[in-house]
Amino acid sequence: MPLTPPVEREALHTRRVECHGYRRHDGLWDIEGHLVDTKTYPFPNRWRGDVVAGEPVHEMWLRVTIDDEMLIHDAQASTEFSPFEMCADITPAYQQLIGVRIGPGWTRIIKEKLGGIKGCTHLGELLRPIATAAYQTLAARKRYMTEAQRQAWEDPERRPMVLKTCHAYAEDSAVVKTFYPLFYKPPA
Repeated sequence: MPLTPPVEREALHTRRVECHGYRRHDGLWDIEGHLVDTKTYPFPNRWRGDVVAGEPVHEMWLRVTIDDEMLIHDAQASTEFSPFEMCADITPAYQQLIGVRIGPGWTRIIKEKLGGIKGCTHLGELLRPIATAAYQTLAARKRYMTEAQRQAWEDPERRPMVLKTCHAYAEDSAVVKTFYPLFYKPPA
């Protein structure tokens, strides 16, 4: 069901976040995120001069390279547009993600390693949809598995990665009861 019709209003800001997942030929996976903020009006900027309507206020890229277990093997960040010249100086800090696994505790790890003055607010925000895109991308890995790998992956006793990640995958949900009956727990 769509949102209700809005009252009369004026558009001022647009944030676009786009993520793409790629299978690499070396067996790893690249997950790339792109964030762009634009305004519908011009405004002055001390470093850049006048920022015209539609020109990015922020434009940032982030790529993580992961394996089948979501362990990060490489991380790169780039800032193309920002309100301050020094913003791009923090991009090498995102290499601290190398060796981290996307999974439980991801948001906490981002805050510990790159939160506040240790990182960029916008690149940090981009890491959440990148994690989601990583899960969605790795869903395709079954297409590239050998039969033995597929059987191990589809072992009904293997705890599903998605368990307890949202209300549909709650241990007492009809979805878990149907697709993962060994992990179903009736409501208390």
